Amino acid sequence: MSVAEIVHASPMTPWVTRVLRVTHETHDVFTVDLDLSTRPEGLPFQPGQFNMLYHFGAGEVAISISGDPARPDRLTHTIRAVGSVTQALARLRRGAVLGVRGPFGTPWPVADLEGRDVAIVAGGLGLAPLRPVIYALLANRARFGRITLLYGARSPDDLVFRRQLEAWRGRFDVDVHVTVDRAGSAWGGHVGVVTELVPRIAGDRADTAAFVCGPEIMMRYACRALEEQGVPRERMWVSMERSMKCAVGLCGHCQFGPTFVCRDGPVYRYDGVAGLITTREI
Repeated sequence: MSVAEIVHASPMTPWVTRVLRVTHETHDVFTVDLDLSTRPEGLPFQPGQFNMLYHFGAGEVAISISGDPARPDRLTHTIRAVGSVTQALARLRRGAVLGVRGPFGTPWPVADLEGRDVAIVAGGLGLAPLRPVIYALLANRARFGRITLLYGARSPDDLVFRRQLEAWRGRFDVDVHVTVDRAGSAWGGHVGVVTELVPRIAGDRADTAAFVCGPEIMMRYACRALEEQGVPRERMWVSMERSMKCAVGLCGHCQFGPTFVCRDGPVYRYDGVAGLITTREI
């Protein structure tokens, strides 16, 4: 077996790529676009999957893919700078070298929902793992019913993908509702938590599928609000992106009840983990 074959075969061995661009979304959130021109096949992935990004000299971190699944030639991750590794990633410039492992994890079941109405509920940076879902839905718009995006952030300054939000709001085939927890007089939109927007979901609630991503407390209350509006538990999915270290279920760091998030998630059907989400210390 050649060195290249060994690298390709081992999920623990990163391959090397270079940074194309770093875009700052907010004061602590940034998007990194990576060059895949050295990989003829690019990096095919499904919405909801994640990669391990390795900063040489700083360490490795699990980050969901936030780009367009129809563009495997460009790899995109949106990251909050909160620790030593992500802060080092935030300082990257065009041409910098980065190690990548992946993609890993279970995806959002977009392909299984043809003909249904779809509600996307995102809190804060939770919009990043859901952005590939929106790309996939819009690329195949005729295959789905009503599409609703509910997005909440702490303040107007914390909204990510602002230009895309405006572009999506300008479409006639998507219902987009945005709220912030707090705002000054310059903000003309809704003020309040994102769960307050759930009654605005368009379409038949009993036939709606919902994808939810954000802080765990937000997901818990969002799923409760969805259920109160008639969305069945078995048609809700959540992304439990936490504590992932090895990406292949070996280290046990991301154990979530009887599962490992990196191996069995990060996307879970809500009725399978509802009891775990509401249990302290899990």
